[in-house]
Amino acid sequence: MIVAGVYSFNRGKEVIEEKFYNELIEIRKCINSVASEDHKNKVSKEKTMSGKILYSPPSLNKAFKDQFNALGWSNYKVPCEYPTEYYVGNYQSPAIAVSAYRDMDFVKNRLGVEVQFGKYAFMVYNVCAKMTIFNKLRVIDAGVEIVPVKEFANQMSTGVSYFEQFIWDLEHRGVSDIDIPVLILGIAGN
Repeated sequence: MIVAGVYSFNRGKEVIEEKFYNELIEIRKCINSVASEDHKNKVSKEKTMSGKILYSPPSLNKAFKDQFNALGWSNYKVPCEYPTEYYVGNYQSPAIAVSAYRDMDFVKNRLGVEVQFGKYAFMVYNVCAKMTIFNKLRVIDAGVEIVPVKEFANQMSTGVSYFEQFIWDLEHRGVSDIDIPVLILGIAGN
């Protein structure tokens, strides 16, 4: 795969190139090592593209996981203890799942990476909430979000968001004082 777009959110590009140069080289190596055509193996059952062969996000995610893990990047999970003191009236809390957690796809040397081939809301959540939370927990100092460009997303199931849409919203949202530096990489098939 190739990097087809680069967006610096809250000085993400500058900070990562300065403080995480070696990790950025590894990230680009991981992207370049994924052969996109190997993951064009999903037969669509959607009305608008029935029978069309599409890229499979689960297959792509596994390929990225294999590449990152081979270079020593690891998934990072934090358990969640959900509060119950905010319930009102006579509401009694049912048992809350003990195994609840939040996780970051890959972490190495305080740099977090998320690979997202999902719905739009997940891209926004990763950059504007999850990375901020993991920074507050002192797990990461900066982040990288890897997302498809529109041309690549068009070859997946409907509803997969894309780089151009994401960047438009981030630019119109602006940067908040709690946002951390994030480099957004738009990827395309090779």
